Amino acid sequence: MIDVLMIEDDEELASIITKFLKKYDIAVTNIETPLEGIENLKEGNYSLLILDLTLPELDGLEVVLKIREFSSIPIIISSARDDIVDKVLGLERGADDYLPKPYNPRELVARIKSLLRREQKSSKEDTKNLFVVDEDALSISFKGEPLSLTPAEYDILKRLIKYKNRVVSRLDFIYESEFISDDASEKNIDVMVSRIRSKLAKIDPEGSYIKSSRGIGYTLTL
Repeated sequence: MIDVLMIEDDEELASIITKFLKKYDIAVTNIETPLEGIENLKEGNYSLLILDLTLPELDGLEVVLKIREFSSIPIIISSARDDIVDKVLGLERGADDYLPKPYNPRELVARIKSLLRREQKSSKEDTKNLFVVDEDALSISFKGEPLSLTPAEYDILKRLIKYKNRVVSRLDFIYESEFISDDASEKNIDVMVSRIRSKLAKIDPEGSYIKSSRGIGYTLTL
């Protein structure tokens, strides 16, 4: 199942799209207001964002800029605004595609899958020479050198690699890892991330791969 976040204030349209995409194993979480949508994106692990432009509180073009401050998630702008200026600005500010309304929902499915294929291919190309994950041995190599990781550190780094260039919250590490106790504190996560950074630095002292997002979590940037 593909998890998609949508920021769309037209409830009827959002309901139609949500029901249609479900047929193609695409689960949609719709948020009607942009500021709440941005917070939801920071807290969740979504594969793609569908974004309207004409929104309450904040114009969609400004939403793109705010999202690109912390995430590289693929963005499809879905808007009735068909002005070429809006399209150009949306793409220049970091959106990946622009789909003018009205459109056939089947075209939206095709564009979602096309973007995700491109993202997956890019991800493999970016990481194949840096990180190699061996899930059977619970080990990760960095630039050809094996890292000495505890099981919890392995889980944290593996999740950062999986969601590269996206924020992973501290709570995600705690509740999604089988090697980290649910009773662990967010401070425990900070300590383990610090240790991982030190181990990466021993191999590449000049690199800075794990970035912190204050109050949220961490991002592996490539």
